[in-house]
Amino acid sequence: MARILQIDDAERWVVESTLRERYAHRVATQLADTELRLQPGDEALTACPTLYWEERGAAFVVVKVADGRWRAMFFYPEDAIEEQFGAGNAEYDDLLDCVTSVLRSQADHEKERLGAQSGKTGGDLG
Repeated sequence: MARILQIDDAERWVVESTLRERYAHRVATQLADTELRLQPGDEALTACPTLYWEERGAAFVVVKVADGRWRAMFFYPEDAIEEQFGAGNAEYDDLLDCVTSVLRSQADHEKERLGAQSGKTGGDLG
């Protein structure tokens, strides 16, 4: 299997710029590696370059699974049982779409965690 190239400055800029636009402040990202099964039947794990950040009680990862291929997920590290949410095994060929998708998924999930239902307003949530 070909080695996956590290996340470059331009890719990191796309993520950090998107986060700055979403949260209206600079969000620090950290480079990391994540081991994943790239295909459902794979027995071996592959080390993949990853960007990690935390915001609003959630932790996020955007994982480079190949040149121009991305996965993302989020989780709540403070939960007694960590569950992973977000894009899951869906792969994106556009980094901006990947980041936007995981941010949207987390925002929707946050609303559910706060008990938002159709017809309720922000005032109803206290």
